[in-house]
Amino acid sequence: MSEATQEQAASEEPGAAPRLKDKLETEVVHQLLEQMHAKSRLGVPRLEKIVLNMGIGRGKGDKKILEEAQTVLRTVSGQRPVVTRARKSVAGFQLREGQPVGCKVTIRQRRMYEFLDRLISVVLPRIRDFHGLEPNSFDGHGNYTLGIREHIVFPEMDPDAVDNIYGMDITICTTAHSDAEGLALLKLMGMPFRV
Repeated sequence: MSEATQEQAASEEPGAAPRLKDKLETEVVHQLLEQMHAKSRLGVPRLEKIVLNMGIGRGKGDKKILEEAQTVLRTVSGQRPVVTRARKSVAGFQLREGQPVGCKVTIRQRRMYEFLDRLISVVLPRIRDFHGLEPNSFDGHGNYTLGIREHIVFPEMDPDAVDNIYGMDITICTTAHSDAEGLALLKLMGMPFRV
């Protein structure tokens, strides 16, 4: 068996580490140590979790739309989503406390790296008129949020079998202490930021 075939077989094994996690451990951490002048590997920011959030404003009372949104998130993330509910009543939006308003899912560890790898290499290039991510969408603590307008850009979704198009917010949470650290981490991980 050739060396390339052995590497491919190792990457397909269930116990093999995701490609992006390997890149983080072998390349990104060393580059961040040099950039940030950190004293140890533990001082370097890392990925903590990815949160996918989907609101269903137009279908507040429609149970079918909520179930479709949950199915989309389940397919995209590989995990069961949680229904989010309104915290308080707002008469202007015809919203009552406890009413379902969306769903969300939190991805951690192995699935997080696999999802981010798919997002960078497959999903973002499939977005129409994509010219790079906006680098100023950080929250002040190193966490980055981006919005996807059409869920059908994910390769798991069949565009012909879709009744409604859903958008979603993707929040990438890091252990960075500032936006500059978070930006450096995500750039080195391969996120295509606009220059």
